[in-house]
Amino acid sequence: MNQSADGRWPARLRRFVTGETSGGILLLGAAAIGFGWANSPASDAFTALAEHRIGPALLHLDLSLATWAADGLLAIFFFVVGVELKHELVAGSLRHPREAGVPVVAAVGGMALPAAIFTVLVLLLGDRTALQGWAVPTATDIAFALAVLAVFGRGLPRALRTFLLTLAVVDDLLAIVVIAVFYTDRINLWTLLAAALVIVGFGIAVRARSLRWWVLLPLAVVAWALMHDSGVHATIAGVALGLTVPALVRGAESEPRTHRLDDAVRPWSAGVALPVFAFFAAGVTLVGRGADGFDPSVFVAVMTGLVLGKLIGVLGATALVTRFTPLRLPDAIGLRDLLPVGLLCGIGFTVSLLIAELSFDDQAHLVAVVPCRVGKGRGHDACAEHRDRSHESSFRSSGCVGVSVRVRFRRSSSWVCGCASSSAVAMTPSTMSVVHSPAVTAALVASALRAPAATTIALGQR
Repeated sequence: MNQSADGRWPARLRRFVTGETSGGILLLGAAAIGFGWANSPASDAFTALAEHRIGPALLHLDLSLATWAADGLLAIFFFVVGVELKHELVAGSLRHPREAGVPVVAAVGGMALPAAIFTVLVLLLGDRTALQGWAVPTATDIAFALAVLAVFGRGLPRALRTFLLTLAVVDDLLAIVVIAVFYTDRINLWTLLAAALVIVGFGIAVRARSLRWWVLLPLAVVAWALMHDSGVHATIAGVALGLTVPALVRGAESEPRTHRLDDAVRPWSAGVALPVFAFFAAGVTLVGRGADGFDPSVFVAVMTGLVLGKLIGVLGATALVTRFTPLRLPDAIGLRDLLPVGLLCGIGFTVSLLIAELSFDDQAHLVAVVPCRVGKGRGHDACAEHRDRSHESSFRSSGCVGVSVRVRFRRSSSWVCGCASSSAVAMTPSTMSVVHSPAVTAALVASALRAPAATTIALGQR
């Protein structure tokens, strides 16, 4: 099976697309191209491409290319996530319930607090019509968060990536439940049950004496199609299918099947599914959307929920659960190491944009949400050396609400700055500034240095 699957990818290309750093750069590059095209003079061509419909209408699968990317291709990525998560739960760092429970609780805290902050701020600012968007700042985009972690988080302990992976998967699952309960008109329970039965059949087939692609692949496609037709987000099928794969060595096999399927599918996920998804998902047109009708209450509420709500929710829930319950963090990481995880959880993007579209019918609210989700050109994709004053001056000129996180490091380091899908990060040996300009990014360089520090967080107008 491995030979037939791997033979489709030349070894050098395979190493490039599956490498954490190079794969992350590929994803962020595709997002930058999509965003640039959508805001260029040729934006109409991008819109026409994204809205071009293809697929059998008889099966209710005549979807736009953008929908195929978000619901179809992204399911491949979620399958890999499910396989990796299954291995960690059975044979990896999450096999102990005391450790596996912490990221689950952190995900709940990271969703509850942003929703509460959004609701309180909207009420205080007097726009009760925006209350239906309470769930917009609750979702974490797992694909972009892991991509930023891969690019900027080299040297971090593997347990930290696993923590983020588990947290983001639980976050996404809870977000899908929120959409299903609060934002879905109908759920077809019969097709949902049929999808579950097909997933069980896939689980039986993947445990057979030998793996047969001509059995597994059709079962996976049918499970995805039924899940899509049920009204539940189709990517859930990918996670569910991945969780059925055995994570322990069977019989005379040299490695667990989670490893074999991960090796076979990951190049397609990292080299095709994620870049195409990022290309279409980032194609949000901001050009021509002026301040007319802009709703500042939604903008402030979403941004504050992402920056402060996610950070305090994740870290606060983790601190409480590890202090007052038997649940514990893995030995390789401590509470302060979760600072970059809390910041990365503020990358909402795909699911958040979906919730925003379901919540608001008017342009004023939608225009207020879009800048919180898409990184603008104020940040820099390249890393460079700058002085404190020049960076802080440029950040102040952006006019955004920001979070300043000051960390005293034991060793010196040059300025590192990066911008991905949400915030810009600038770091010196003494200061790391995470500025929501306007969403959330790569503020995990500080944790990469692994320096014990006195950390202070302040919210202010930049």
